[in-house]
Amino acid sequence: MSKFDYDLITIGAGSGGVRASRMAARTGAKVAVVEESRVGGTCVMRGCVPKKLLVYASSFAHSFGDARGFGWDVAEPSFDWGELIANKNAELNRLEGIYGRILRENNVDLLDGRGVVTGPNSVEVGGKSYTAKRILIATGGWPHLPDVPGIEHAITSNEALDLDELPKRIVIVGGGYIAVEFAGLFNALGADVTIIIRAGNILRGFDEDIREALAAEMEKQGITIHRECVVRSIEPEGDGYSVRLHGTEIIDCDKVFYATGRTPNTKGLGLEEVGVTLTDKGAVVVDEYFQTSVPSIFALGDVISRIELTPVAINEGMAFVATQFEGRPTPMDYENVPAAVFSQPPVGTVGLTEVEARERGDVDIYMSRFRPMKHTLSGRESHAMMKLIVDRASQRVVGCHMVGDDAPEIVQGFAVALKCGATKAQFDATVGIHPTAAEEFVTMREKLPDHDEDQ
Repeated sequence: MSKFDYDLITIGAGSGGVRASRMAARTGAKVAVVEESRVGGTCVMRGCVPKKLLVYASSFAHSFGDARGFGWDVAEPSFDWGELIANKNAELNRLEGIYGRILRENNVDLLDGRGVVTGPNSVEVGGKSYTAKRILIATGGWPHLPDVPGIEHAITSNEALDLDELPKRIVIVGGGYIAVEFAGLFNALGADVTIIIRAGNILRGFDEDIREALAAEMEKQGITIHRECVVRSIEPEGDGYSVRLHGTEIIDCDKVFYATGRTPNTKGLGLEEVGVTLTDKGAVVVDEYFQTSVPSIFALGDVISRIELTPVAINEGMAFVATQFEGRPTPMDYENVPAAVFSQPPVGTVGLTEVEARERGDVDIYMSRFRPMKHTLSGRESHAMMKLIVDRASQRVVGCHMVGDDAPEIVQGFAVALKCGATKAQFDATVGIHPTAAEEFVTMREKLPDHDEDQ
């Protein structure tokens, strides 16, 4: 008989924690999950899923406008924000029920409350102590708010998903994927949107052509982007707020939304007290098998700040279980992880950016910019951009990037090709599906003249 209450206690019932817990339980381990909020975590309850539902809702605004060019006589549509939020919440309740059932069906105990690590093998929940052979930290991240006068008046992505009413004017501070996604959906639903960024362009870390193409499309839709700007203060004014930038410029708005990054959710978990090493930003330091400086304590997902994506956390959970419960030491493969930005238009990307590829050697660049066939009749001034980055020596395709309708769906398929090490010749030998946007990826023949990426 085990001297521990559980073989595994997981703190955090998000995507990574739930996957690791239920798969560990399937090996015969006795498992419990600790959650102080809602089962499903950031992705299901405060991130990917509700945000994508709002993006879907906002996309209808474009569709109604496009329909006229195809012969549809569309009456002036009306939109009910309250109904959208109610329907979104009903779906989240349904999903939370499914997650709870998954845990029950796999005989995983759900411990309701905040989990605090009190020792190498002990966790306290709601004043009660539990022991485990292994403890897994999967508490994710939390929106970061900088120290700015009046920051208490700002909202984050958590609150933006549950606003009582749609703001007429909104200032979004930050230029990452969360910022541009919410900017697109609020703009499409009729809000006046202003983005404020410290950098020279949005989506830092993405390929430069992606950044330029998306910024141009957003500005074309009426979104204002203030580059190389900082917010000095936020103050209430009437029913809204005034945002002062450097100098004397002031922007009036109904809501101020900060999307300036997320920090690992490790405060108050007792990790440092029991000897777990954290980075200066609070991320849990782990080895390739997700083991911390305390051998019985492990961590995965956003809390370790590697690649902060739900499918990555899920795969890390599978690797953890294979290593710890199935006797198959399995590190996570972070090469060629695809990603999407559900902006308007959306972004799909996998592999290296041009800057990253050039740091490794000589490259060939193939690019296509075009107006999608749909918009020849819709009349919408929207353009797509596709880009392939090819290692010159091996002719392997090492980067695949797209801005345009269906980009995430298209790039997901090409991610398989990159994972398999496909060459440009194999792309060229693939017959395209006509007429589609995706065929551009297998019909680009003319490489761009040699150039330095930053020119």
